[in-house]
Amino acid sequence: MASDERSVTVHAAGHEHVSATHESTFEVTSDDWLTPAGDCILGVEADCTPAALDEGFVSACRDRGATITATLTAGDHEQTVTGRGHPDLTFEDDRSMVFRTSDYADDRTVMVGADASADDIDRDLVAALADGADLTVTLRVE
Repeated sequence: MASDERSVTVHAAGHEHVSATHESTFEVTSDDWLTPAGDCILGVEADCTPAALDEGFVSACRDRGATITATLTAGDHEQTVTGRGHPDLTFEDDRSMVFRTSDYADDRTVMVGADASADDIDRDLVAALADGADLTVTLRVE
């Protein structure tokens, strides 16, 4: 993981059970396993969790006016998802980062109001992850 007050880069691994069919969230987890039921999970074995993020980055994300972008890269495939910050983001979870299309915020949430869920992720990117490609998630807050 690399981070500063405005950006963080998270590295994770794809997995054969990545299906990306969830309609309101997507997730990256530090767990090293994934079952077929985990239809929101894009990557496993993430090298960063919300609890490990730089305090400056966290503070910037808690601004209701913040724009947060997540650029997902796997092999030759890339997609950017844009959402918002929220004062209720706690960044306390030590396992998973969740990106939500709703305004719901819990200790795993790193973005609300996302303009895409797992179901909206480019199918070629999803196929690369299901084939085991590495995933890079670059988060930026403005």
